[in-house]
This record gives sequence, structure tokens and C-alpha cells, in this order.
Amino acid sequence: MTSSEALFAWLEHLAHERRLSPRTLEAYGHIGRTWLAFLEQHRGEAQSLADLGTVTAAEVRAHLAARRSGDHPLNARSLGQTLAAIRSLHGFLDRRCDTPTPQLALVRGPRIKATLPRPVTAVQAREMLDDPDADPDRAPWAAARDRAVLTLLYGCGLRISEALSLIRADAPLPETLRIVGKGSKTRLVPVLPAVREAVDAYLALQPFVIGPRESLFRAVRGGPLSPRHVQATVQALRGRLGLPASTTPHALRHSFATHLLGAGADLRSIQDLLGHASLSTTQKYTAVDSARLLGAYAAAHPRA
Repeated sequence: MTSSEALFAWLEHLAHERRLSPRTLEAYGHIGRTWLAFLEQHRGEAQSLADLGTVTAAEVRAHLAARRSGDHPLNARSLGQTLAAIRSLHGFLDRRCDTPTPQLALVRGPRIKATLPRPVTAVQAREMLDDPDADPDRAPWAAARDRAVLTLLYGCGLRISEALSLIRADAPLPETLRIVGKGSKTRLVPVLPAVREAVDAYLALQPFVIGPRESLFRAVRGGPLSPRHVQATVQALRGRLGLPASTTPHALRHSFATHLLGAGADLRSIQDLLGHASLSTTQKYTAVDSARLLGAYAAAHPRA
């Protein structure tokens, strides 16, 4: 087996057994090809499966150093993803092809500074949802569409890809939506009346004939709405409403979780609603809520 065949087998495993998302597969494929190209250049010859079993910790560190200081240097988080992908590739070769790479255990990933989710406030979220309707330059149906998408992100805690994956047969929205998230993990999300009304308003105005299996949200020319349009919409909202630079479509998902936690929801329920595989991911929102409470205390208490 050549190194290219080994890479192909690994990507097939990730796609059909691990069922990773297309974007993750694309990223891992790029990392794998870059890693194998580095090995061939570093060793001066094409690599076989047996050669991949002789990878040293020094070679992995040299590759990470090259990626950190190249024409397009990677930050710590991207370097961590690079190392994770390399470990995944060699772990697969160890399990399936009996080609262990013990020296990989000696390589430590870069330190990644922990960052907290940066949600918008409840008032800012309401302003974002109301603003598309107030834009006189927008076609009414397009404004209703943007409002419906943003309402789904905030009202149901969806990712952009999850909101845009809805099809015409999903509407009118039921009381609970079955969402297929990262890793093909399925979860049930309650649908608030405000979310259902926003989607119904868009459907009443949109001018296209949409087949039951076609994307629910349409672009101006009738094709499926792209994530880039949602990102551009929120970027425009930032300028009009004076919102912070951290205001992104994903910030509405963060706000969904933070505002639920502030209203008394328990972490396990929020974990299920967001589709997080690990509770530790959801626990970040407790720090956000604590910071908000401490900020309010410091601003309001006479002795603070």
C-alpha cells in the first residue's frame, strides 16, 4: 500500500464509518496530503505504508514548526487540529494495517488559550431579529427570510448549516424539530411559536415554487441560500446596530444557551438542545453567566 492509498482508506473510514461532516473531511484531507508531501520532501522519496510506521516525533515537530512559520502560518488552534488529524491517520493505520507509530505519543500539542463564548444580550438579539423588517431597500420576502433564519438560530440554538438544511417538507414547523448535527448526531429541538410564525411569514411572501425535498430557504435567484449570505447579513447588522465585532450568526446560538442558563435551565438539558457530545463544552456557558452576574454586581453595588 502506498501513502496515497493509505490516505484514501483513512478518508473513506472518516466519511462512511465516523460520518464526519464534509467540511471536516475537506480539512482532514488537506492536512493529510500536506503531511505526506512533507514526509516525501523531508525523506527524499515516495512513502510506502511501512515507511509511515517509522515516523519520528522529531519529524512531526518539524512539520508543525513549518506550518507555524510558512507563507500561511497557522495559529495554535489550527496546529492542534493538524496534530489531531495526523494522530487520527496513524491511529487508523495502526488499527487497520498493523502499522503502529509509537513516537507520536511523544508529541504534545500547542497550548490553546481557553476562550469563552461571546453571546449578545437579549435586547441586542431582539434588535437583530427586528432589523431586517426595517430595511427599506430589501424585498419584503427577503427581509422575512433573513428574519426567519436568524430567529431559528436564536430561538432553537441551531448552527447555520442546521438551519439551512431544512427542506420545504419541514414547514409548517412542528412543535419539535429533528435536527441532524455534527457527526450525524440527531437531537430534538422545541420550536417556539415566534420561530414558527417567522418561518410562516417567509413562506407566505417568498415567490418560488419549492419542491418538498428542496431547501426551505432560497436565495434571490431561487437557489439554496448560502451560509455566506447569513454571515454577510449579520455583518451588516453589526454596522447598523452598533454591535460588537464578536456578533456573528454563531453568537445567536451562544445567546440561546446563555439566556436559557440565566433563566434557570440545567446544563444537561442545554447540552441536549445544543447537541454537544461532551458536557465540558456546555459548561463554558456557566463561566459566561457568572461573568455577567459579577459584572452587574460590580456596576451596581455601592461598595464594588
